[in-house]
Amino acid sequence: MTSSAEHDTSAEAPSTTRLEEEGEIAADYLEELLDIVDLDGDIDIDVDHGRAAVEIVADEGLQETLAPLVGRDGEVLDALQELTRLAVQVKTGDRSRLMLDIAGFRAGRRTELGVIAASAIAEARASGKPFKLEPMNPFERKVVHDAVAAAGLTSDSEGVEPARYVVIHPV
Repeated sequence: MTSSAEHDTSAEAPSTTRLEEEGEIAADYLEELLDIVDLDGDIDIDVDHGRAAVEIVADEGLQETLAPLVGRDGEVLDALQELTRLAVQVKTGDRSRLMLDIAGFRAGRRTELGVIAASAIAEARASGKPFKLEPMNPFERKVVHDAVAAAGLTSDSEGVEPARYVVIHPV
Protein backbone atom coordinates (compact mmCIF):
# COMPACT_ATOMS: atom_id res chain seq x y z
CA MET A 1 0.00 0.00 0.00
CA THR A 2 1.40 3.42 -0.92
CA SER A 3 1.08 6.51 1.18
CA SER A 4 -0.64 9.58 -0.23
CA ALA A 5 2.72 11.37 -0.33
CA GLU A 6 4.13 8.62 -2.54
CA HIS A 7 1.01 8.74 -4.72
CA ASP A 8 1.26 12.52 -5.13
CA THR A 9 4.90 12.23 -6.21
CA SER A 10 4.05 9.68 -8.91
CA ALA A 11 1.35 11.99 -10.28
CA GLU A 12 3.88 14.76 -10.95
CA ALA A 13 5.27 15.35 -14.42
CA PRO A 14 8.29 13.15 -15.14
CA SER A 15 11.68 14.81 -14.75
CA THR A 16 13.85 15.52 -17.75
CA THR A 17 16.21 12.78 -16.58
CA ARG A 18 13.33 10.31 -16.46
CA LEU A 19 12.17 11.33 -19.94
CA GLU A 20 15.72 10.98 -21.28
CA GLU A 21 15.79 7.47 -19.78
CA GLU A 22 12.51 6.67 -21.57
CA GLY A 23 14.06 7.92 -24.80
CA GLU A 24 17.14 5.73 -24.34
CA ILE A 25 15.03 2.64 -23.65
CA ALA A 26 12.88 3.41 -26.70
CA ALA A 27 15.98 3.95 -28.85
CA ASP A 28 17.39 0.56 -27.85
CA TYR A 29 14.06 -1.12 -28.64
CA LEU A 30 13.77 0.63 -32.01
CA GLU A 31 17.38 -0.14 -32.97
CA GLU A 32 16.65 -3.83 -32.43
CA LEU A 33 13.54 -3.48 -34.57
CA LEU A 34 15.51 -1.83 -37.37
CA ASP A 35 18.04 -4.69 -37.24
CA ILE A 36 15.26 -7.30 -37.43
CA VAL A 37 13.58 -5.67 -40.45
CA ASP A 38 16.98 -4.87 -42.02
CA LEU A 39 16.41 -1.12 -42.40
CA ASP A 40 18.96 1.62 -41.95
CA GLY A 41 18.02 4.52 -39.74
CA ASP A 42 19.32 6.71 -36.97
CA ILE A 43 17.51 7.43 -33.74
CA ASP A 44 17.13 11.00 -32.49
CA ILE A 45 16.06 11.48 -28.86
CA ASP A 46 14.63 14.68 -27.40
CA VAL A 47 12.29 15.91 -24.68
CA ASP A 48 9.38 17.93 -26.07
CA HIS A 49 6.43 19.41 -24.13
CA GLY A 50 6.99 17.12 -21.15
CA ARG A 51 7.29 13.95 -23.22
CA ALA A 52 10.11 11.83 -24.50
CA ALA A 53 10.27 12.33 -28.27
CA VAL A 54 12.02 9.77 -30.45
CA GLU A 55 12.41 9.90 -34.21
CA ILE A 56 13.77 7.38 -36.67
CA VAL A 57 15.54 9.24 -39.47
CA ALA A 58 17.45 8.18 -42.55
CA ASP A 59 20.20 9.88 -44.49
CA GLU A 60 19.22 12.46 -47.09
CA GLY A 61 17.51 10.79 -50.03
CA LEU A 62 16.87 7.56 -48.10
CA GLN A 63 13.83 8.69 -46.05
CA GLU A 64 11.53 6.72 -48.38
CA THR A 65 13.16 3.45 -47.22
CA LEU A 66 11.42 4.04 -43.85
CA ALA A 67 7.94 4.30 -45.46
CA PRO A 68 6.98 0.72 -44.49
CA LEU A 69 7.40 1.73 -40.84
CA VAL A 70 4.95 4.61 -41.32
CA GLY A 71 2.31 2.71 -43.29
CA ARG A 72 -0.85 4.08 -44.85
CA ASP A 73 -1.93 7.26 -43.04
CA GLY A 74 0.57 6.50 -40.25
CA GLU A 75 -1.18 3.32 -39.09
CA VAL A 76 2.05 1.32 -38.70
CA LEU A 77 3.67 4.31 -36.98
CA ASP A 78 0.81 4.44 -34.47
CA ALA A 79 1.20 0.72 -33.74
CA LEU A 80 4.99 1.04 -33.37
CA GLN A 81 4.51 3.95 -30.99
CA GLU A 82 2.25 1.81 -28.78
CA LEU A 83 4.70 -1.10 -28.86
CA THR A 84 7.56 1.24 -28.00
CA ARG A 85 5.57 2.72 -25.12
CA LEU A 86 4.94 -0.82 -23.84
CA ALA A 87 8.65 -1.66 -24.09
CA VAL A 88 9.43 1.43 -22.01
CA GLN A 89 6.73 0.52 -19.50
CA VAL A 90 8.14 -2.99 -19.09
CA LYS A 91 11.58 -1.54 -18.26
CA THR A 92 10.45 1.36 -16.05
CA GLY A 93 7.24 0.04 -14.53
CA ASP A 94 5.46 3.29 -15.45
CA ARG A 95 3.19 4.22 -18.33
CA SER A 96 4.96 6.26 -21.01
CA ARG A 97 3.57 9.13 -23.09
CA LEU A 98 6.49 8.89 -25.52
CA MET A 99 5.94 10.30 -29.00
CA LEU A 100 7.45 8.49 -31.97
CA ASP A 101 8.00 9.99 -35.40
CA ILE A 102 9.44 8.26 -38.43
CA ALA A 103 11.00 10.13 -41.35
CA GLY A 104 9.22 13.34 -40.33
CA PHE A 105 5.73 11.94 -40.95
CA ARG A 106 4.17 13.39 -37.79
CA ALA A 107 5.92 16.73 -38.25
CA GLY A 108 4.53 16.99 -41.78
CA ARG A 109 1.09 15.88 -40.66
CA ARG A 110 1.14 18.50 -37.87
CA THR A 111 1.64 21.19 -40.54
CA GLU A 112 -1.22 19.81 -42.67
CA LEU A 113 -3.50 19.70 -39.63
CA GLY A 114 -2.71 23.32 -38.84
CA VAL A 115 -4.08 24.30 -42.26
CA ILE A 116 -7.16 22.08 -41.82
CA ALA A 117 -7.79 23.49 -38.34
CA ALA A 118 -7.43 27.10 -39.52
CA SER A 119 -9.99 26.52 -42.27
CA ALA A 120 -12.42 24.78 -39.88
CA ILE A 121 -12.01 27.56 -37.29
CA ALA A 122 -12.82 30.17 -39.95
CA GLU A 123 -15.89 28.17 -41.02
CA ALA A 124 -17.16 27.83 -37.44
CA ARG A 125 -16.70 31.56 -36.86
CA ALA A 126 -18.36 32.54 -40.14
CA SER A 127 -21.36 30.25 -39.76
CA GLY A 128 -21.76 30.62 -36.00
CA LYS A 129 -22.45 26.87 -35.91
CA PRO A 130 -20.39 23.92 -34.66
CA PHE A 131 -18.10 22.50 -37.34
CA LYS A 132 -17.38 18.75 -37.47
CA LEU A 133 -14.11 17.47 -38.90
CA GLU A 134 -13.45 14.06 -40.41
CA PRO A 135 -12.43 11.23 -38.04
CA MET A 136 -8.85 11.47 -36.78
CA ASN A 137 -6.49 9.48 -34.61
CA PRO A 138 -5.64 10.76 -31.10
CA PHE A 139 -2.45 12.54 -32.23
CA GLU A 140 -4.32 14.39 -34.96
CA ARG A 141 -7.19 15.36 -32.67
CA LYS A 142 -4.73 16.73 -30.10
CA VAL A 143 -3.07 18.93 -32.74
CA VAL A 144 -6.48 20.30 -33.81
CA HIS A 145 -7.65 20.86 -30.20
CA ASP A 146 -4.45 22.83 -29.51
CA ALA A 147 -4.98 24.99 -32.63
CA VAL A 148 -8.61 25.64 -31.70
CA ALA A 149 -7.67 26.65 -28.14
CA ALA A 150 -4.93 28.96 -29.48
CA ALA A 151 -7.58 30.62 -31.67
CA GLY A 152 -9.77 31.26 -28.63
CA LEU A 153 -12.50 28.75 -29.52
CA THR A 154 -13.52 25.50 -27.86
CA SER A 155 -13.64 21.99 -29.23
CA ASP A 156 -14.38 18.49 -28.13
CA SER A 157 -14.10 14.98 -29.50
CA GLU A 158 -17.18 12.93 -30.30
CA GLY A 159 -17.80 9.46 -31.62
CA VAL A 160 -16.14 6.14 -30.95
CA GLU A 161 -12.70 5.01 -32.15
CA PRO A 162 -11.75 4.68 -34.92
CA ALA A 163 -14.41 7.16 -36.08
CA ARG A 164 -13.76 9.73 -33.34
CA TYR A 165 -13.75 13.30 -34.64
CA VAL A 166 -13.33 16.91 -33.48
CA VAL A 167 -16.21 19.37 -33.23
CA ILE A 168 -15.23 23.04 -33.18
CA HIS A 169 -17.65 25.35 -31.36
CA PRO A 170 -17.88 29.05 -32.25
CA VAL A 171 -17.71 31.60 -29.44
